[in-house]
Amino acid sequence: MQKPVPTGKEHSVNAEAFLVSKTDTQGKITYCNEPFIKIVGASEQELLGKPHNIVRHPDMPRVIFKLLWDKVKNKEEIFAYVKNLSFDGGCYWVYANITASLDKNGQIVGYYSVRRKANPKALDAIKPLYEKLLSLEKTGGIEASFQYLTDLLREKGVSYEEFSNNLQRL
Repeated sequence: MQKPVPTGKEHSVNAEAFLVSKTDTQGKITYCNEPFIKIVGASEQELLGKPHNIVRHPDMPRVIFKLLWDKVKNKEEIFAYVKNLSFDGGCYWVYANITASLDKNGQIVGYYSVRRKANPKALDAIKPLYEKLLSLEKTGGIEASFQYLTDLLREKGVSYEEFSNNLQRL
């Protein structure tokens, strides 16, 4: 399966749904629930064993995934807004909670993500922010977008987690 090409069509996440997936330490999907399978528009067989980034939308700034990986590799959870790609080329926005899965010795054995419908009011702030971060990445690399995001959060006096949680509660 080749990565889908974005069409601009947006799918709506059911407000009651929890989209769940698990990956191994390499980011390959080891589990996905029915709501995740349904919105991606794939079969379970088409997803299992594939890199999770098969659903990464090109509109996602790399800096958000840098924050995400820095946190979960340090065994910390993170909440983040993510625009994902369905197999039909459509997209969907979620508010994701990602954590490391640990074995009995505290070693990371994979990652676990539970996603919910993103608050539409929050997306009014997130979409232009992500566009700005993407633009900065194209001209100055991930360092430029990281600096912009860091400065923005410092200006607001919040951490990324506080920023995203506050938006979800609007």
